Amino acid sequence: MADPVPPGRFVTLEGGEGAGKSTQARRLSSWLAERGIDCLLTREPGGSPGAEDIRTLLVTGEPGRWDAVTEALLMNAARRDHVVRTIRPALAAGRWVICDRFLDSTLAYQGYAGGVPLATLRALIDAAVGDTRPDLTLVLDLSPETGLARAQGGGLGAETRFERKGAAFHAAVRDGFRAIVADDPGRCAVIDAGRSADEVAAAIAETVSGRLGVAA
Repeated sequence: MADPVPPGRFVTLEGGEGAGKSTQARRLSSWLAERGIDCLLTREPGGSPGAEDIRTLLVTGEPGRWDAVTEALLMNAARRDHVVRTIRPALAAGRWVICDRFLDSTLAYQGYAGGVPLATLRALIDAAVGDTRPDLTLVLDLSPETGLARAQGGGLGAETRFERKGAAFHAAVRDGFRAIVADDPGRCAVIDAGRSADEVAAAIAETVSGRLGVAA
């Protein structure tokens, strides 16, 4: 009888605009692959065909296109499809899942910055993900001013709806992520994203090694 497939691990990268989440998610996936760990790299909103369709609704158009409640509903509809069709099958197969944004972005953007009660958001998240929760969340911390300048220089095309929400909104997003880390330090780790990409990648590798037991 074959040995059972060990469950995979689920790592999420969070932070404000321009913090380098996508770049660092790719680098982490490559670093893990060098150590023989099979990874699935994915993102939110998106990560499955249906969720990618919803992503277009969320990240394009004018900043006022949706209010924060509508955003939260759309985010969690996309998240449900992503979890069911992409994340859970990968974890069940023993793969690691590296996700650029997950549930904490909803709390930071629609909750702390958007004003939706956190209890409402947590109920929506519970319905969307059930017990599928990250083993480790890396919060890339960067000043909103620096992050927005980076994002504007990154050629994001039409996907700029959230970037255009204004300085006060993005400051509240950063404060929200910091509050999330303070509430759940066992799962979350802050990474200073103001350093070079190589330095950030090294800090992430050190954290993953220490928290999840991967050989450095």
